[in-house]
Amino acid sequence: MSIPATPSREHLETFPNQFPGRDYLIEHVCPEFTSVCPKTGHPDFATLTFRYVPDATCVELKSLKLYLQAFRNAGIFYENVTNRILDDLVAVLRPRRMTLVAQFTPRGGISSRIVVSHPSGDHLPPAP
Repeated sequence: MSIPATPSREHLETFPNQFPGRDYLIEHVCPEFTSVCPKTGHPDFATLTFRYVPDATCVELKSLKLYLQAFRNAGIFYENVTNRILDDLVAVLRPRRMTLVAQFTPRGGISSRIVVSHPSGDHLPPAP
């Protein structure tokens, strides 16, 4: 298995959840995510934290690693890449719930943290 030339959900592999009747949390932390700023061409670095409650399947980690590495030369904004990764994982896994936190390292004195969830808005605090 090699790094795909472009990121595609077809490269994500799964395996059967051995405990489909139980809600439990899986957390994967990927501290070496890289992509490229589409405006400047400079590299962007982030720690991605995936938290999900599986249904029928779980993500196979080597395929997740290779899928994420395919973004290293992709020119894509923080918000776009975070939403795209969540959409791809939800399409493949169909989890009960999933949240992705993308903590980007500071560039130009600004750090960014993007949080996306399935179902949509699941991570948002209640309205005042």
